[in-house]
Amino acid sequence: MARRRNRRKRSGHENHERWLITYADLITLLLIFFIIMYAMSQIDIKKYDSLAKSLQLEFHRADSIIEMGSGLEGGTDVAKYDTPPPTATPPPSAAADLDAEIAKRREQALQDLLKVIETYVRENKLQQDVFVGDTPQGIAIRLSDRFLFDLGKADLKPEARPALDKLSSLFTKLDTTISIQGHTDNLPIQPGSAFQDNWGLSSGRALSVLRYFVDSRKLPEKLFEIAGYADTRPVAANDTEANRQKNRRVEILVVRQAETAK
Repeated sequence: MARRRNRRKRSGHENHERWLITYADLITLLLIFFIIMYAMSQIDIKKYDSLAKSLQLEFHRADSIIEMGSGLEGGTDVAKYDTPPPTATPPPSAAADLDAEIAKRREQALQDLLKVIETYVRENKLQQDVFVGDTPQGIAIRLSDRFLFDLGKADLKPEARPALDKLSSLFTKLDTTISIQGHTDNLPIQPGSAFQDNWGLSSGRALSVLRYFVDSRKLPEKLFEIAGYADTRPVAANDTEANRQKNRRVEILVVRQAETAK
């Protein structure tokens, strides 16, 4: 019996002191809690946002790795983010400045082209057969048919090739569309001609100029477009031979690019 009493006394003494262990644990947890709170208050918000956006972008890029995937998060979870993932699209102001700079360079190239051709025409005394001007559509180069072709034919004359060579050397520096357009007067095609009507003749002449630039001068085909207008776009009345001569022509239009719609 004495042993049992002693054992009870000892056990009661031990239970009486266990609150110190609980108290020490509580103090330790509180200390850890306040340390964590203090550390969180020192986070750089900007760096945190940058990290969050980077992680979000990387998650969505999983489509490039997983075939038919929709990102690590799934395609339907995108809406839960307040801030969309960053893209490579420049800011609107930067894009506008870039477009303006490109347009400025193209316009300067057109003006340089105009001056060079005017000088070439003047130095080679081609004023009667080659006309050049600045129009709203672009730089228009008008070549008389007597300078390029025999009457009713679409084969280039040898004497026209130096001028076309000069033009081809200038076209290589351009980043725009070059439209080659054939025109005729209103007189019907003579019997025995290789062409059925003025539509065929105007188109064939435009095609001959194009072939010279592409086949002989090796200019890229993507630069050009051609059209044949027959007698539907005269520059003078078809009432005299002199006026009909003005209408028989090939026009090369170096297109001034329209402003991109915003």
